[in-house]
Formats: sequence, structure tokens, C-alpha cells
Amino acid sequence: MFPDRVAQNVDLLIGDGRIAALRNSGSASDRIDEIDLFGCMLVPGFIDVHIHGAVGVDTMEADAAGLNRISEWIATQGVTGWLPTLVPAPDADYTRAVAAIEEAMKSTTGARILGVHYEGPFVNSAQCGALRQQYFRSFVHNDSLDSLPRLANPAAVHMMTIAPEIQGGIELVDQLKRRGWIVSIGHTRAEFELLDKAVAAGAQHMTHFMNAMAPFRHRAPGPIGWGLLRDDVTCDVIADGIHLDRHALELILKSKGAERLVLISDAIAAAGLGDGDYQIWGESISVTHGRTRNSRGNIAGSVISLLDAVHTMQSLGVSEVDLSLMSSTNPAKLLGLEGECGSIAAGKGADLVALNADRKPVLVMVNGELAVSAA
Repeated sequence: MFPDRVAQNVDLLIGDGRIAALRNSGSASDRIDEIDLFGCMLVPGFIDVHIHGAVGVDTMEADAAGLNRISEWIATQGVTGWLPTLVPAPDADYTRAVAAIEEAMKSTTGARILGVHYEGPFVNSAQCGALRQQYFRSFVHNDSLDSLPRLANPAAVHMMTIAPEIQGGIELVDQLKRRGWIVSIGHTRAEFELLDKAVAAGAQHMTHFMNAMAPFRHRAPGPIGWGLLRDDVTCDVIADGIHLDRHALELILKSKGAERLVLISDAIAAAGLGDGDYQIWGESISVTHGRTRNSRGNIAGSVISLLDAVHTMQSLGVSEVDLSLMSSTNPAKLLGLEGECGSIAAGKGADLVALNADRKPVLVMVNGELAVSAA
């Protein structure tokens, strides 16, 4: 699977964690170890930019070992890179969570931790979704941002979901952009003019598009109408069949095109555990037939993996090339990592997934090392 086509009978030579060369099968080479993936499709590793947890581990409470358990499980689902995503919380909780992420990045097993994603706290309480409103904030001066810990690792990505209509919202976008953060718009009721200002200040993306946003109305199209119209803004979607009806997914795909869409899981700690009742974010969240619900009756994240999202989009007739765009190439571009990962090309990092005929991962490689192998 290449960025623009599906190719057959190709050998990948991997060395020092990178794709050294691509050759026609059977070409003479100095191969030392060989893995035969006949009958499989090799795709770039998936990148999940929005995930709160899995297999009983929540990113707000996890230590480094817990984060590695998430990394190991999502690797079995084809994910090779991810952003632990944090919900609005007291400063002490943020400090502990970011310290754990920092530690886990030093010795990650499974999918690589690429940085951190703050979902809030600068968002609109009228579109809180499952987030805890008592920890929402306004941006009144830089101290509001300085109090949020960031990762010391120079390679770490920092992303934040904000609502531009909060007090000081446009200044916040500007300050985040100046500090090298990726700014995404979400949990918002902003109108066109303010959203235009947010993009001019540095916002470039929209979080779980159509969810936790003011609904589209024919006389007030709001952030949904704006997002559908802006070709210079990308969007991510939760393709679980619950957050968005399949026809809504078709509408988004037709309007935005695969080149402007990113698949996310928005998975919570219950992912991978099945139906039941769970204590997450200080409240009880139930999972019934794969649908999450908190005590207020709101959907509270998902329990899918990014692989499930890929399967959903495949069921809509999306091509293999476009599936890789949405699950790998586009998230890598969003994070500014397209030179390192997100596609299969010589010189890129060897983050690869081999899918069998049932589109299940039989081999997952992270930085040229086997993370999952049933091949």
C-alpha cells in the first residue's frame, strides 16, 4: 500500500528502524532476516490522535506501566502511534498524568506515544459532552496556559482542543500556535466569523466533528456548516456507528474528501473489556452493546479501536488508499510527522501493519521492531 496506489509483489528492506528501500519481489538483496507476508496487505501503521484509555487503564490516572498496557493493546489493533488524551481536571491531575506520559515515552512497549492531547479545559460548557464542566476554564492571561504541564521531550507533539468563543479564545489560539501546539476546534458553539478568526490565529483542525458541537440548522449552520465548507480545515470523526450515523459519515466524506479526514477512536478505559459498568472520570459509565453512557445520559467516548473505525469506513465502500489516508497519512500530517511516518516510502520509519484477508492485523512493526506477530 503506497500513498497513491496498491502495489503487488514488492519487497521492503528495513534497517535501523527505517524503510531502507523498496524493490520488486525476487530482486537480489543482502537480506538477513525475511518475513513472508504472502496473501496479506501491508499498510502504514495507524495513528490515533484522540484516545483516553483502554483495557481498564485511563490516561488521567495511569502510571507509565499502565500507559504501556494501552500501547500494547492498541498495537494489536494496528496502531503504531498515539496521543494520550486528557480531559479537564485539576492542575495536580494534569501534572501527574503528563509526568507518567513523559516516563512512558522513554521505554514504550507497543505503539509509540507521540505526545499529549489536551481535550479542553478551554471549551464551552454548553457543549460539554461527557467532560466535567467544573474544570472548564477561560483564558484570561498566559498564566492560564502556563499552568498546564507540557512534555520536556523535544520530539513530543502537543495538541489542544479548544472552543474559540470562550473568554480570550482567539488569544489562546495565537499563544498555542506561537508555542508550537496543534490547535483543534471542538466542544463549541462558535459562529462563522469567530471560527474564521480562529483559523487566522492558527487553528487548523476540528475534534470529533459533529459531536459536542452546536447542531446544524438551515438558518444557523454553525460550526458543522463551517467545517463542511472550509477546505483548509481538517476534521476527525468517530466512525463507530454510534457517534455518527453511517449516512452522516457519507455526507462528511463526500463534502470533505478523504484527504481532509482523520479517523480517531476516542476510546475510554473500558475499550477492550466488553459491556459492563465502569468508574471513569469520577463517575459511573455503562457500556451496553458497545454504546457508552454516563449518569447524565450522555455518550461518554467510545469502546472501539482505530481498526474498528477503519472497518466501518471500509463498509461504506472507501478505497484502500483512502483508508490509509484517514488512518495513517492524514494524522501524521496533522501532527507534523509526515516526514517520519504515515506512509510507506524509502526513508520513512518502519511503522507497518500486515492485514490478512479478513483485515485483521497479523504483524505490527514499530520503528522496525516486531510489536505483534502472528505471521
